[in-house]
Amino acid sequence: MTVKRIIVYGGRGNLGSTCVSHFKAANWWVGSIDYFKNEHADANVVIPKDLSWLEQEEHVMHELSGILDIKKINTVACVAGGWTPGNEVKSLSRHAVLTWKQFVWPSSIAASVAAKYLAPGGVLTFTGAQAALRGTPGMIGYGMAKAAVHQLTKSIGAKNFGLAQDSLVVAILPKVLDTHANRQLMPEANFSSWTPLSFVAELLLTWSKGIARPPSGSLVGLITKNNITTLVMEDELIRSVHPHKEDLEIDS
Repeated sequence: MTVKRIIVYGGRGNLGSTCVSHFKAANWWVGSIDYFKNEHADANVVIPKDLSWLEQEEHVMHELSGILDIKKINTVACVAGGWTPGNEVKSLSRHAVLTWKQFVWPSSIAASVAAKYLAPGGVLTFTGAQAALRGTPGMIGYGMAKAAVHQLTKSIGAKNFGLAQDSLVVAILPKVLDTHANRQLMPEANFSSWTPLSFVAELLLTWSKGIARPPSGSLVGLITKNNITTLVMEDELIRSVHPHKEDLEIDS
């Protein structure tokens, strides 16, 4: 039986750890890229925190060359996350630097990994944000970085980008993910409207199997109501998003 392989970028975070465990349970080979090692992964690339953007990419590609050699990957899932509030223009640059490092650096490097290692019919996923479909006055740097991930998804998902034939490039856009950290931060929230991490992991596995895939370059919203999550495509999602304070999201 042919071994299926996935690289989880952000494999020690809340969502990343769930993806690592979920794909391992499905008998996939799983590699993790993160600042910390995931003991459950088959292989780890641990990134030194003091490296620049280009140095991080060089480190990741060098380490993967030793781990994979000429082997191909079926899925590259970039689920690196975090959240940084900030609504002061005077602090914008500081917040933007942090969120760019949290979201845009990993997404860019994951794209480079996919360009070299993704097998025909493979999947490259990013993590966007519903909030970034509009203005984010309470978290300006965050919104900037997530909007950049959306743009990256659409650009790489276009035809003739250079990925393997029949590849799928897609970004998931959660509102709030149901993590322990988020429950501590918002203990009075309605948890039935938060998307379970297990749903996201199973969705990525489904797409990785070639089932119910959206068009490449899609932004796919995750809408959870009464503990039931549905997928909403970008056009419908934009129509449903309103700039209310309670719509601000945290996705890690």
